[in-house]
Amino acid sequence: MSQSVPPEEPDALTDPVVAEARAESSTPASTVRVDDAIEADQDAASAAVASPSTPAPKGSLWRDRNFLTLWGGQTFAQFGAQITELALPVLAVLVLNANEFEIGVINAAGFAAFLVIGLPAGAWIDRMRKRHVMIAADLVRALALATVPLLWWAGVLDVWHLVVIALVMSVATVFFDVSYQSIVPSLVRPTQIAEANGKLESTHQLANIAGPGIAGWLVGILTAPIAVLATVFTYLASFVALAFTRDDEIVAPKHEHEPLLQSIREGVGWVFGNPYLRRIVGTTGVSNFFSTVTFTMLPIFLLRDLGLSPASMGIIFSLGAVGGLLGAMATPHIVRWIGEARSIPISAIAFSVAGLFLPVAALVPEFAFVLLVVQSAVSMFTVLLYNIVQVSFRQRITPKRLLGRMNASIRFFVWGVMPIAALLAGALGTWLGAVPTMWIGAIGGLVSALFVVTGPFWAMGELPDAPTDAEPTP
Repeated sequence: MSQSVPPEEPDALTDPVVAEARAESSTPASTVRVDDAIEADQDAASAAVASPSTPAPKGSLWRDRNFLTLWGGQTFAQFGAQITELALPVLAVLVLNANEFEIGVINAAGFAAFLVIGLPAGAWIDRMRKRHVMIAADLVRALALATVPLLWWAGVLDVWHLVVIALVMSVATVFFDVSYQSIVPSLVRPTQIAEANGKLESTHQLANIAGPGIAGWLVGILTAPIAVLATVFTYLASFVALAFTRDDEIVAPKHEHEPLLQSIREGVGWVFGNPYLRRIVGTTGVSNFFSTVTFTMLPIFLLRDLGLSPASMGIIFSLGAVGGLLGAMATPHIVRWIGEARSIPISAIAFSVAGLFLPVAALVPEFAFVLLVVQSAVSMFTVLLYNIVQVSFRQRITPKRLLGRMNASIRFFVWGVMPIAALLAGALGTWLGAVPTMWIGAIGGLVSALFVVTGPFWAMGELPDAPTDAEPTP
């Protein structure tokens, strides 16, 4: 399951009762992680986000059949992911009667691979065709999810099955997401990177809007285990689309591969050798940690404490996701107004403060529905602004040969904290209860903005096209 907030693959906050990704990435309206989303919505406007000094591309990606094939497959997958984002938490809480600690374990399993294999995955992926990695990951995810309705139909489905399935999905998602964030430069021209990211993320936001509502309806009509089958078919659709997509990636021959540890070190050195990326990683990692603490308890809070139905839960996510779509559309205009660099600290302040209003819903249960919708929309808007700018910046300045390792290194540090946070949330939830745990996460999230607020971003208009004051560690 997912949650809501920042960056990075957002991404910041993150709940997950099994996740995604988001993400990269798959996250409901109330569940955006910082970084996992990369976006914008408009074509030429998106290009302005990537590099204001670079002329707009001559051709639109609307006429690029190869990109449209990939985009079509990901559209199916994003809608399918929204169904699972809702169905699995409902299954765990209402069908299997999972307690706070069990929900924490399921969420931890859903992100465990980012901590365990996150760093070497980037080095491995840079030695393989990224499109082939994504094809294999889609197949693994489809097969893993297909076991849910089979085990339920056999009458043997238990919480530990969801833990194992979440773990398998986690491994596949690590490889898919790192490849997904690294493949765009191999499909389009450099000046079209932001446009491509904008189209892909806008589709993700549309899925956030329509997907949860459809998911709530399917869960109510078909039951949660059967609804998961819809996601299986969408992952297969993505599998087929990727098989027909072509890329220009050239993988270095085996004899040119560096030792694994040296490859990992180069990727980490590239990230932490750049003063801007260091601060972005700090904000994203702290935000994701505390948002995971908050959102791990979200399904229990919504379904048990507030007594909402799965359909109502889906409507909250769908309406909140409108904020994400508006954020994607508004980002180019905001960037032109306040500057690319200043967009980062301003958005970080906004989504960290917005996180406080999620547990406030427990204090006013009669207004909880409306408050949760507004909180989700504001969080999604500001997280999308943050992600569009920082992910496009990362892709722009990183050499193609380091893209996999750069994304994997960042994911390791900003998503690797999430399984730890989920286990902590499960323990705190068992000890204190769901709502006090959500308050701890919301208050802790305020610290996340400090890294970018105290950095050089305020004094700059635009982010550099390439690092000028730091080189990657050799």
